[in-house]
Amino acid sequence: MAIAQTGGKTGGSVDRLAVYREQLAGLAADARLRRLIPRAGVDFSSNDYLGLAGSARLADAVRDALDRGVSVGAAGSRLLRGNCDEQEQFEAEAAAFFGAESALGFGGGYVANFAILTTLPQRGDLLLMDELSHASTHEGARAGRAEVQSFRHNDAGDAADRIRNWRDGGGRGAVWIAAESLYSMDGDRAPLADLAALADDHGFLIVDEAHATGVYGPDGRGLAHDLEGRGNVLTLHTLGKALGGSGALVCGPRVLTDFMVNRCRPFIFGTAPSPLMAAAGRAALAILRDEGWRRNALAARVALFSQRLVRMGLQASGSQIVPVIVGGNAPAMALAQQVQDRGFDVRGIRPPTVPQGTARLRVSLTLNASEDDVTHLADTLEELWPGS
Repeated sequence: MAIAQTGGKTGGSVDRLAVYREQLAGLAADARLRRLIPRAGVDFSSNDYLGLAGSARLADAVRDALDRGVSVGAAGSRLLRGNCDEQEQFEAEAAAFFGAESALGFGGGYVANFAILTTLPQRGDLLLMDELSHASTHEGARAGRAEVQSFRHNDAGDAADRIRNWRDGGGRGAVWIAAESLYSMDGDRAPLADLAALADDHGFLIVDEAHATGVYGPDGRGLAHDLEGRGNVLTLHTLGKALGGSGALVCGPRVLTDFMVNRCRPFIFGTAPSPLMAAAGRAALAILRDEGWRRNALAARVALFSQRLVRMGLQASGSQIVPVIVGGNAPAMALAQQVQDRGFDVRGIRPPTVPQGTARLRVSLTLNASEDDVTHLADTLEELWPGS
């Protein structure tokens, strides 16, 4: 893919843009150059798992909020004029829904994760995170105050060993264990009970429920629903995936959310989320309670696609996130393009988003695709799969 050439010389001699062109060219040579493409084909790539982003109930909730005089923009940070009744009501309803003492809203899951990790773990603490944690976790860890270590993916025993070694080396602070309940690129679940037991002995557990909220647990309360309300557990629930809107909630003990209100720079200095997204969030929680058929329909699509993968000799994740591992970057992107040409919006995922040598198709099962669509995608993959 050709890289556009643009001017960058100043004073007729120094091309200050050359380093960026060279890096983009290197990405292109390694089949890792990203580009924005329009939506096309049947949705097998979004995180709109329950099909709520275009739902009439969410649209009606936003229209009703506008009719009630709720503003489009927050017009400032929450500590200035950005606070509003709609947001406070949503946080109170969400805390009750998820079973937490309190909830605090943010503009998105990335900033919420970053906010937690740059605010709550203190100097002298240990932040211990799963090696496949989201980029926002890694960024928050780097910018935070605590010592940072990673443990092998979903290996609570390795986490325990690292805590033991840290204690033996003189570590006396709290241990903050960060994990995703359902991993965004592999679709597998964290050993939450084992991690919670470690947290009970050593500190705190932070569970990113981004891809589980709305899909798993009673009424879609998530995979960590039985841990909510503990004094050493924080959960992150995003609104931009199964709940169909945008934004995020940090749920946990009130003393920790109060601390974030006072010390969290992304919260203090960032513009508050749109009040309309709070209205949409309240409606989404009601849908989770009222329309359990959505979770059942999604589970049926997961079971159907899993059966077809096993028939091809591939491994199923057991969740709505299904990695189809290809290996090399170029072959993965070529296969993705072939599948897209057949009318399915399936995206290729490459390093550094996933580990080297594990480039893949990330198939996301949602209610935006019918069971017939799932069958047709499986037929297509079976036909195009290397060696078939």
